Amino acid sequence: MVSLPYKDVDCSLRALAGKAEGFGRNAIGGLHGDLYAVTNLDDDGPGSLREGCRRKEPLWIVFEVSGVIQLLSTLRVSSYKTIDGRGQKITLTGKGLQLKECEHVIVCNLELEGGRGHDVDGIQIKPRSRNIWIDRCSLRDFDDGLIDITQESTDITISRCHFSMHNKSLIIGACSSNVTDRCIRVTIHHCFFDGTRQRHPRVRFGKVHLYNNYTRNWGIYAVCASVESQIVSQCNIYEAGEKKLVFKYLTEKAIDKKEDASGWIRSDGDLFLNGAKSCLMEDSNSVGLFDAQQHYQAWTMEPASPALKSALQGCAGWQHVPRPSHSLGS
Repeated sequence: MVSLPYKDVDCSLRALAGKAEGFGRNAIGGLHGDLYAVTNLDDDGPGSLREGCRRKEPLWIVFEVSGVIQLLSTLRVSSYKTIDGRGQKITLTGKGLQLKECEHVIVCNLELEGGRGHDVDGIQIKPRSRNIWIDRCSLRDFDDGLIDITQESTDITISRCHFSMHNKSLIIGACSSNVTDRCIRVTIHHCFFDGTRQRHPRVRFGKVHLYNNYTRNWGIYAVCASVESQIVSQCNIYEAGEKKLVFKYLTEKAIDKKEDASGWIRSDGDLFLNGAKSCLMEDSNSVGLFDAQQHYQAWTMEPASPALKSALQGCAGWQHVPRPSHSLGS
């Protein structure tokens, strides 16, 4: 029996708040705000998702409708918001979400696809955003990235998401000149990277904890460590297609250093299938790496196995789950 995380977060509407594992564990979203109901699929105006996201007060946003919201411009999400897609099937297309200079945002159970235009990402987290949790979202087919985490954004968890039909999936730290990105801390777990080409993730500077993810049939590499990054990969499943390289190192020069450098990767309990080759550097398990347990005490992790692989294929991404009760106190 596979042990999956977050078994209790659907017991009531607001049980999500503060329940993330990992670096984003403190994200409370709109826990202390009113309920806001999205009543139409319009891009803007009364009852729209955009109207709820722009309001300054804390809000727990739910949907009374299902369908496609065609975004005419990037949808900026303000602080202390939960966008809760449970109980409906909402697809955002055209543009994506932007979490800019905000904190305490939870995005749960949405589909994001077909974003078009220069620098259009599925979810763009920059600059200086923190305490973010992205859970059970399906992301595919954007002109730029599916999720970008850059410019001092930190304390973020991405869990149970499905990434597909894309080239550059997930970047953490955009440029070797942004040395202030040394503060970035991200946890990625129980996600399914499904035939996406690269960046699962690619990391500059940040500390990234990967566990119980399933990555298959990548086109270049699975995970990339660039300048000063620290990546701990635990009990993940890497199943190669035509390309076999799992871990890639790229050297770049931080603007305040004299020498080029790559990052570090530690692989612990990972499962390599279909000829996948880890290609770890010899000193990668002993030098320059953080210990996740120094930052948070516990997380839901089990050995990489065929059973876990099967479970992740079924439970990652948007899920047909009812909206939990939102009675007083929930």
